[in-house]
Amino acid sequence: MTANNLKISTIFYATAFSILLGYILLIGASTLIPIVWAVISVYILNRAETTLFQLFRNVPVLQSCPLWLRRAFVLVGFIWIVSVLVSITIANFNAIQMNIEGYQKNLENMVQSLAVTLGFENVPTWEALLENTVGQVDLNATLLSLVNSLASTGGQVFLIAIYAVFLLGESDTLRRKTQIAFGHDAEKSLELFDHVNRRIGDYLTIKTLINVILGVISFVIMFAFGVDYAIFWAIAIGLLNYIPYVGSLLGVVFPVALSLAQFGNITLSIALAVLLTSAQMFVGNVLEPKMIGKSVNLSGFVVLIALVVWSALWGINGAILAVPLTSMIMIILAGIPDTRFIAVYLSNDGDVSH
Repeated sequence: MTANNLKISTIFYATAFSILLGYILLIGASTLIPIVWAVISVYILNRAETTLFQLFRNVPVLQSCPLWLRRAFVLVGFIWIVSVLVSITIANFNAIQMNIEGYQKNLENMVQSLAVTLGFENVPTWEALLENTVGQVDLNATLLSLVNSLASTGGQVFLIAIYAVFLLGESDTLRRKTQIAFGHDAEKSLELFDHVNRRIGDYLTIKTLINVILGVISFVIMFAFGVDYAIFWAIAIGLLNYIPYVGSLLGVVFPVALSLAQFGNITLSIALAVLLTSAQMFVGNVLEPKMIGKSVNLSGFVVLIALVVWSALWGINGAILAVPLTSMIMIILAGIPDTRFIAVYLSNDGDVSH
């Protein structure tokens, strides 16, 4: 079989496998999503445990502390942080829902004032204008849907924690199992496994740190403007920044829309939008390239396609996980000689050796 025929055959089988895998991911989303989040959590927890140990390695108590106890401490801290974030988010959603009538009234007053200023209060009638604009927006129903979705996601935190505990407990034996399972080929498999761990671990850890920085900057800006529930919107901005392209846009639109409903002042909301956008641009164009570098070597077009595909399969979870999951796939394809050329096309610069 010629090289070209081999590549065509590989593409055919890869496409068929991708379709089958996509179907499995779609129908098994409720089961697979918590498992994937647990794996992602373990990546972050392992890096957090290693970093904390290096920072406090001169502390006598920490030096004598067994590995399992250090991991347990990090895991408990992680669960506590996630639980606090979920509690804050749900509480703020409920508070926003209680104030929704006031926000809607502010929007109505703003639209009416704008119509009067432009001389459109009677053409068409104000009642018709209101009914066809703000009257079409059911903020209460929208927020209730978001609260229910968030509560469902929060309910998975416990399950994710259980999975993470078992994964952490078995992570030390994984290398030995791989050596037994693959025999002479174990060294290559372990090298690929270490490559995935290093690249994805670096990306997730640094991306999380960047999102925390963005959240803090955004909180300061919104607090200075007096935006309601600034801490909630800062958390939302940090989480949305995991989503490529779209996340940064939504991270500005949501708090600005609330400020418009809260203050009923277009000038103030525009100023807030400018400052939040500036923070996003600084993080996305200056801070992130310097800190992440080439830890995720994916083509921009591939990232866009991955975002669409994973979002279609797993919704908001897929949008957040699109980059790390696609990067894992690319690294694995690069480690297999017959599929290496596919990884080259998925990469940003064609170099899949690092």
